[in-house]
Amino acid sequence: MPDRSVLSKLWGVSLLWGGNYVASAYLLREFSPILLSFSRLVVMSLFLVAVALVNRSMRRPTKREWLLLLYAGITGTLINQLFYFTGLQHSTAGNAALIVALSPIMTTMLARVFLKEVITGRKLTGSVLALAGVICIVLYGGKSLGISLGDIYLLLATLGMSVSLLFIRRLTTGMSSYEVTIYATVIGTILMSPAVGYESLAGQAKWSHHAASWLLLAGVAVIGQGLAGFWWNKGIAVAGPSVSAMFMNIPPFVAIVVSHFVLGDPIRAAQIGGGVLILAGVALANWRPRPRPRAKGQEAVGL
Repeated sequence: MPDRSVLSKLWGVSLLWGGNYVASAYLLREFSPILLSFSRLVVMSLFLVAVALVNRSMRRPTKREWLLLLYAGITGTLINQLFYFTGLQHSTAGNAALIVALSPIMTTMLARVFLKEVITGRKLTGSVLALAGVICIVLYGGKSLGISLGDIYLLLATLGMSVSLLFIRRLTTGMSSYEVTIYATVIGTILMSPAVGYESLAGQAKWSHHAASWLLLAGVAVIGQGLAGFWWNKGIAVAGPSVSAMFMNIPPFVAIVVSHFVLGDPIRAAQIGGGVLILAGVALANWRPRPRPRAKGQEAVGL
């Protein structure tokens, strides 16, 4: 049984990540999407770099690793963040959380195409269930039957994240996830500079004049993303991926409930039904049966 403090941190991560969607949707009322994304990334990058300088645990990547980090930064930070905040502006926090929950399934399918990984029948069934859930949310999650442009952007953001995970998987064979996260985040933040510059020159940049909004932005970046990410990695290391994965089912429903009470977003049957299908599909695709205990007296060889 994992330590209670570790389980408490995993619960905390689930609640923080669920609340992040609501906080981001709230901040979009006072910030333009690209400026909000860039500002949050700058704060998070500064936090991560400060932690790295204190720990003095970073090493210089090789040329091949720099290239993979560039790809991870483009897809997982630049593309993901641009489409995520633009989509969230035209959708709801609940829909965003549920669609992003599709990422493990997308990564599995992309790994099959590009890395030639084998997809079992269980993973295929889980993928179909999750896809059905997304279709349910996209088609029926609004006020009327139809496809929301915001939800399409959120799907593209999730696709960007899923592609980046393929590069991260390659990188973590020689680098720690801690190092990859810091380098990829900083690279993605630098790459987003032209986008926020264009938004400003086009006269579309908007920012809050309230200190409380900037404090919320900093809190989301440092606590909701940076600190929660360290807690998550600790949970995987101590409790194991199977236990940690169960907590990933919590953020979407936290986002739906909190956004209902904080932002006034309605809770729709399509969100609940689609969310259940997505999470059931992800759980099925990632489920691994426990090995049977070996009977006494049996030898390891020849069983």
